[in-house]
Amino acid sequence: MHEETHPLDDPTADPFEVARTAADDIAHLTGVDHHDIALTLGSGWGKAAELIGETTATLAATDVTGFSKPALEGHVGSIRSILTPDGKRVLVIGARTHYYEGHGVRRVVHSVRTAAATGAKTMVLTNGAGGIKTSWTPGQPVLISDHINLTADSPLEGATFIDLTDLYSRRLRDLARTVDPSLDEGVYCQFRGPHYETPAEVQMAKAIGGHIVGMSTALEAIAARQAGMEILGFSLITNLAAGIQTTPLSHQEVIEAGREAEPVISDLLARVIGVL
Repeated sequence: MHEETHPLDDPTADPFEVARTAADDIAHLTGVDHHDIALTLGSGWGKAAELIGETTATLAATDVTGFSKPALEGHVGSIRSILTPDGKRVLVIGARTHYYEGHGVRRVVHSVRTAAATGAKTMVLTNGAGGIKTSWTPGQPVLISDHINLTADSPLEGATFIDLTDLYSRRLRDLARTVDPSLDEGVYCQFRGPHYETPAEVQMAKAIGGHIVGMSTALEAIAARQAGMEILGFSLITNLAAGIQTTPLSHQEVIEAGREAEPVISDLLARVIGVL
């Protein structure tokens, strides 16, 4: 799929029709007509796909209508269909379009809308992020309990009013804690990026109730709720946020923290998928 002919760049295109076409592509290329759970793999979470079950098909994301090659190291650029030991079908999305890439919100949430069009009723969103709580350490997974959308944007168009109460399902968080009772949780703040937050911005996020800062997830969660999905969110704390940690932030640090934590968090995520 070529960037210059991207279907979601046409303002007259129906993004839900594009998502249905993408779901048809996935059904054709995987031989699987219906998926039960969808999982978006953020930085550090990539190995979880190996542990969930049997991968029966792997696609290049660019073979599916509306998907682009990931712009970020740490994202694998593939879509997998996985059969779990208990017979569920999991659609694993390793290609995420970030808001800061400048392609518009429709393309940011296309993967979520496509997942819903494949039949998935549960959306698991993961990311690597900065932590504000000083009790957290790099490499620690935490549940997302709520979010604050600081992008000044939304995937909803027109007079579309969607209730975001319990957006990150308490029921699913409770299920995750049956796997690991020690899991902490916090409020995720999505900034626009791609620059990291300043110490003052981190303190602002803390003052308004935030515990986690990052550049993804919130817009996708809103789109998933619009599509009628139940949402579970996980952040891997890759570093403490600016001003909380005193050393400079870098993307390499994020990648390295993800690699170090990957075996543990991937096993955790696979076991959580098993109880959903």
